[in-house]
Amino acid sequence: MAVRCSIASCQGGSRAEMSRTFQCLDGIRTLAESGRFKAWFLDQFGVLHDGKKPYPGAISTLEKLAYHGAKMVIISNSSRRASTTINKLKSLGFDPSIFLGAITSGELTHRSLERRDDSWFAALGRSCIHMTWSDRGAISLEGLGLQVVSNVDDAEFIMAHGTEALGLPSGDVLPMNLEALEQILELCAKKKIPMVVANPDYVTVEARALRVMPGTLGAKYEKLGGEVKWMGKPDKVIYASAMAMAGVNACDCITVGDSLHHDIKGANAAGIASAFVTGGIHATELGLGGFGEVAGTDTVQSLACKFDAHPSYVLPAFTW
Repeated sequence: MAVRCSIASCQGGSRAEMSRTFQCLDGIRTLAESGRFKAWFLDQFGVLHDGKKPYPGAISTLEKLAYHGAKMVIISNSSRRASTTINKLKSLGFDPSIFLGAITSGELTHRSLERRDDSWFAALGRSCIHMTWSDRGAISLEGLGLQVVSNVDDAEFIMAHGTEALGLPSGDVLPMNLEALEQILELCAKKKIPMVVANPDYVTVEARALRVMPGTLGAKYEKLGGEVKWMGKPDKVIYASAMAMAGVNACDCITVGDSLHHDIKGANAAGIASAFVTGGIHATELGLGGFGEVAGTDTVQSLACKFDAHPSYVLPAFTW
């Protein structure tokens, strides 16, 4: 079934009409068996698992997709490195060998800080305020030549890996709530230091609940007038990296994700097809209460238009 979405927008005082269509599917079998896409770029949270366990059918769906010759790459806005992401998938019961690899926003951030081969990172400085995780496990800055400071006056930039704690010069972390971290951002904004966000997501799915992600801090800092470097989706660089890993062009790949703003909008910007999984972070907005429930096409259409993010396909879940 195809649904047409018409969007009216004001540009230069005139109204422009854009038509978008998406096809509703109950699983990926038709796409996989058609061989239409050589490479599949898969989000993890909200698509393959909820952070605690795989979604029903996700593992067998990957196996069937591999059987049909698809190249699969994990693309994730996780602030952790690619190897950690693959190990996490293995611990949840996924077979790591089924993927060509993983590209995470955390990996892109680490490489950029390590290499400093563009002018923005070259000028960044070495001392930073480090916002990280506590219960989820702090993220190490080892090998990057950075100095973590706790005083804003001593900082040259902010490094946002998490939303639960402030990194200390000793290497320990000080648990801190979101409000306290935002108060530190207010001080940083007055000093006009830049911020690197290693996970652009605003929220993520965790065992059917939503957890606040570093993108929320980045959005707050921009509202305060701060400069933010967003690493990961929806920026095109993560899709370009995935295409390079799979050795494909934009016309030969599809991305599967549960975030309209990040996964689908990013795919639109990169010029690749996309499949929107409705049972992830947007489930409540779409009126869904349980796994595999089908969202109304009008509701999906309205939400896609709201985010100006337009999927090629819509799925209730990543199933065969």
